[in-house]
Parts: sequence; structure tokens; C-alpha cells
Amino acid sequence: MSFNDLGLEAELMRAVSAQNYSTPTPIQVEAIPAILAGKDVLAGAQTGTGKTAAFTLPMLQMLNRSNGSDHRPRALVITPTRELAAQVHESIRTYGKYLPLRSTVVFGGVGFHPQAAKLRKGVDILVATPGRLLDHAQQKTVDLSKVEFLVLDEADRMLNMGFLPDIKRILKLLPQKRQNLLFSATYVPEIQKLAFSLLTDPARIQVSRQNAATELVEHKAYTVARTRKRSLLTHLIKTENWDQALIFTRTKRGADRLTKHLIRERVSAQAIHGDKSQSVRTRTLADFKRGKVRILVATDIAARGLDIIELPRVVNFDLPEVPEDYIHRIGRTGRAGSTGVAISLVCFDEGDLLTAVEQVLQQRITIEVIEKFRDEVKTQTWSPGRPAARPAIQRTRPGRRPASGQRRRAY
Repeated sequence: MSFNDLGLEAELMRAVSAQNYSTPTPIQVEAIPAILAGKDVLAGAQTGTGKTAAFTLPMLQMLNRSNGSDHRPRALVITPTRELAAQVHESIRTYGKYLPLRSTVVFGGVGFHPQAAKLRKGVDILVATPGRLLDHAQQKTVDLSKVEFLVLDEADRMLNMGFLPDIKRILKLLPQKRQNLLFSATYVPEIQKLAFSLLTDPARIQVSRQNAATELVEHKAYTVARTRKRSLLTHLIKTENWDQALIFTRTKRGADRLTKHLIRERVSAQAIHGDKSQSVRTRTLADFKRGKVRILVATDIAARGLDIIELPRVVNFDLPEVPEDYIHRIGRTGRAGSTGVAISLVCFDEGDLLTAVEQVLQQRITIEVIEKFRDEVKTQTWSPGRPAARPAIQRTRPGRRPASGQRRRAY
């Protein structure tokens, strides 16, 4: 099947062709006709499957066909992070370049008033993170009463980050009659509940096994004593001559510490996380894409929305406490037909975290021990032979989100 078979108009086909795309992905084949038919959609697709174009193309076509004389947004796309919001908006601009539709993006970390000025001029499509969108609504710089399309992109991530109360507040600002599109990489119970309350007789689309990782990614783990994790990482970077790697830590402080260590070891590295300003995050990501920075150290806020072409490897310096987040992290590699490697550095008290990840993957992860670090491991970790049971620890229950007083706003 080609894009010509999906019922897209000439202006959109022209934009698609300019990107050298000729064959739609499975999620696009199923979602585009359903959206053009006016149906609500519940779609499960891992990152890197083309889901942004799957909702952007039909949304642009339907908005172009309807009356757009009003200055109020007619389509609203909500994302969990700044990076993903910027990426989605860029896709809207790319595919809608030959259409007379206006769009803008709002998120925190940058000036509020320039965003307000753009909103007052009028837009057809608004891409936003929940926190900044509510700020604009409270300041009455945006009116959502004319929204015809609502897209919740990476809905599971928004729920995991504790943004469900914000989503509920936003829904109250929207008209009852609208088309709803919910895209999620994983189907946790909370997503099912949200979909039931939000969607009406939706077209259900699942292009890959739920909570599945792409088969183009090789998974491996190295056992190491906790105090030697940084040394092992440096050893791997230098001996294997890594040209590019995205490394995930559990905390912002951990990301900064690891970055300083790598720089001391003469490895080009920068950190990206929620305490960095948006301008710094944008510049850091651009330097990483251009190869100016060799190693990018990130927290889970960067697990989605980072569109990096042919990223060869992702490293879990700290395994995620919610095993489904492993899928989001490694979704940065093995994209668009390219292969990739997912590496985890595992110490003694992360044994059950690795087991939980394997349960999500539904496969065993190859475990290796570097000879240079074998003495430090000793009995603290399991051997590659792997006994029947691994050491257990108390860990965060999968799917657990921050308490209401601790939740982070989506800026």
C-alpha cells in the first residue's frame, strides 16, 4: 500500500513526497482512514512507528475542509514533555506547509507572553504540555471552546508523570462534541480507564504486541558493583569507541554527576533534564545530533520526544523503577529500520528491576561480566549462568505515580 491509497489530498501528498516517504507504516495504514472517517481512535504503538504522522495528516486534511475563520484553536494536541511538543509541532508544520492552517506550540521553560501574543493572533492547531496550557487558560490567553480534535499523545507517560488531574481540568474546558484520539506506547490499567471515559466507540489499533520493544534492538546487561558503575561505563565508551550514546539516569542529580565524571575522563558529554532551561535543552540536543557532543545523559523526561536518526545505543545507567519505562527509553534506538543496542548496568540491588524488565519484554536479557570488573562484583551480583532466583529488593510498584502534592507539572 502507498500513501496514495489512504485518501489524502494533493497538498498533503506533496508534503509527504517532499520527505521522501512513499510507503505508510502499519499505524498510518490503520489510523489515517479511521480518523478521516470521523471515528475516535485508541492506538497502541511504540515510539518510532510513525504515529505522529498517523494523526497529523488526517487532522490537517479535516481541518482544511472545515470553516476556519475563528481565531480559537480547532485542534489540540497534548504531550507530556517539551521535547515531544516541539517535535509534534514541527511535524504539523512540515506536513501542513502547503495548507493555509496556523499552528503554534506552548510549553514552560520559555517566555509566557510571546506565546500569548501568538495565541491572540489566532491558531487552528495548538500543541501544548498540560501545565503551560492550564496557565494560558487561567490567564484567559486561550479559549478552547471550539476544539474539534483532541489528541492525547504518549498518554501513558502523562499518567505515569502524575498529570491525570491536569488532563481532567483541561477536558472540562473543551466542548462535549469533538473527535478524540488517544495514542499510547503501553496499555496500563489507567489508560484503559481513561480511554473508556474519553472515547466513544473507538477504532482500536494495535500495531505491535502491548508493551513490546522493537525487534531491531539487541538487549544486554553488565553486572557491576554500584561503586564501579561509572568506571565500567567509561571503560565501555573508550574500549568500544562509542561515537554516540544516550544514557539514562534515575535522577537529575545523578545525571549531572555522571556528566561531570565523563568530562573528567575526557569524554564529550552533556546532561539534559527538567532543571535545564528550554534553550539549554534545545541547544544540547542539537549539539548531540550534530555529533558535537558524544554522550547525552538524560533523565526519563527525555525518554520520549527525542527524535535522533540512527542512534546506535541507549544505556540504562540506572534501571527504571517502572519496567514499562524501559520500553520508552530504548525506543530512541532501533528506529525507522535501523538496528540498535540497549545496554543496562546492573548492580546487586537492581536484580528484581531487571527481572521486571524481562517480564515486560517477554525475553531474557544477555548478562555479561567484564573481566576487569569481576573482582568487584564477586558475590554481590549473579553470574551469567544465572541461578533460578535473583536477589529481591523493595521497589516502586509498576505504574505508581507521584502523590498529588509531589507531582511535576508538564512544563
